Amino acid sequence: MNVVILGATKGMGRALARLCAERGDRVFLLGRDATDLTRSAADLVVRGGQGAVAGTARCDLEQSDTFDPALADAQHALGQIDAVVVTAGLFGTQEELEADPARTERLLHVNFVATVMFCEAARKLLLSQGGGTLCVFGSVAGDRARKPVVLYGASKAGLAAYLNGLDHRYYSSGLRVICVRPGFVKTGMTAGLRPPPFAGEPDQVAKEVRAALLCPRPVVYTPLVWELVMTAISVLPRALMRRIKF
Repeated sequence: MNVVILGATKGMGRALARLCAERGDRVFLLGRDATDLTRSAADLVVRGGQGAVAGTARCDLEQSDTFDPALADAQHALGQIDAVVVTAGLFGTQEELEADPARTERLLHVNFVATVMFCEAARKLLLSQGGGTLCVFGSVAGDRARKPVVLYGASKAGLAAYLNGLDHRYYSSGLRVICVRPGFVKTGMTAGLRPPPFAGEPDQVAKEVRAALLCPRPVVYTPLVWELVMTAISVLPRALMRRIKF
């Protein structure tokens, strides 16, 4: 596959990029830090050979003017793009966000508005070449409003609704949309937080996401047990949700 990854220098995105390189895919890396991109590209060459990395380009979700040039660079380097994957985003605990309105505004903007606008640019590019896969990392936090993730969950719920709409509107045109919904995954983003039961590892997530890229489906829960967990949570009555801490 020819894969473009935004957010491939850290966490789950880095694990996915490494797996793609090891499995023989050609990867084009997008990110906001040139040093991190260079370091990540060198790592992928070691893992997958010189042809593993088609190139890198600076792309910052907080700077929308970087979207089109970065995607154009990726298309020029790869030719046909099979998939664009978005793993970048921000996280904050409910307590941190409630205490810092500026941080809350930034998180809501990056996780929803900026991500949607990048996806719109990617959608147009993929459709212009006849189709492809747009794979975006959301979160189980967006499945249902819950006490510990009111604000973060709202940003991911909005993103999930947008991706669902894209699937409905453009499936017949050749666009395959995947919303990845990870549960708690042990990454730098969650460092310092107590892992709950069923906490996942980045490498496990990478394997499940790459399998989904090969055979796209609209929603991917990872680790898989979270699909069962969130199915149960989705049917709990509001009165009970007000009482539990989950």
